[in-house]
Amino acid sequence: MTEIRELTIGVLGGTGAQGKGLALRWAKAGLKVVIGSRNADRAEAAAEEVRSQTGVGHVSGADNEGCATQADVVLIAVPWDGHADTVAALREPLRGKVVIDCVNPLGFDKQGPFALPVPEGSAAQQAAALLPDSRVTAAFHHVSAVNLADLSIERVDNDVLVLGDDREATDLVRALAETIPGFRGVYGGRLRNAHQVEAFTANLIAINRRYKAHAGLKITDI
Repeated sequence: MTEIRELTIGVLGGTGAQGKGLALRWAKAGLKVVIGSRNADRAEAAAEEVRSQTGVGHVSGADNEGCATQADVVLIAVPWDGHADTVAALREPLRGKVVIDCVNPLGFDKQGPFALPVPEGSAAQQAAALLPDSRVTAAFHHVSAVNLADLSIERVDNDVLVLGDDREATDLVRALAETIPGFRGVYGGRLRNAHQVEAFTANLIAINRRYKAHAGLKITDI
């Protein structure tokens, strides 16, 4: 397996809370990171913020196409309502690359968060259908953006479920997760099982609202 620290990690949607938080932690861990956004200036502003917080220089910003082109491994952390269009437009620059989808298709009403139906089954399966030449995985759905952004929290104790149909790709994503202190990458099944992983985020949001917490996920007995 390729050594993860030799790779460039792209974060599509890196100006949002989840994407920026993961970019921040990976940069602090010494990885080379490219933050992507529809607007290159916004991406570079987010990259400058990460550089300032971490004191490292190996973080840059680009538009989504530039991010996908420059990176070896690409995280999709864009809003669900723009997911399909964003992914479909990047089929060529993402060809042959490991892609990690962490998008949660959720709706919100007066009763709280709930999972939205996805024709393909899940956001990750939608990405796989739109990127037939990429190695699509699903991971990082249950990680608190608040905890990621707070560098005074040195260890973020979470298990990261990694799903996919390519063993080498899921092993690489597990290794990427474990560059963040406190994270443990755990294989969570085939990509067809991504729906319930994405949907469980609604339960975590409800837990966090009730208990005023930033709860994550831990798997026992492994």
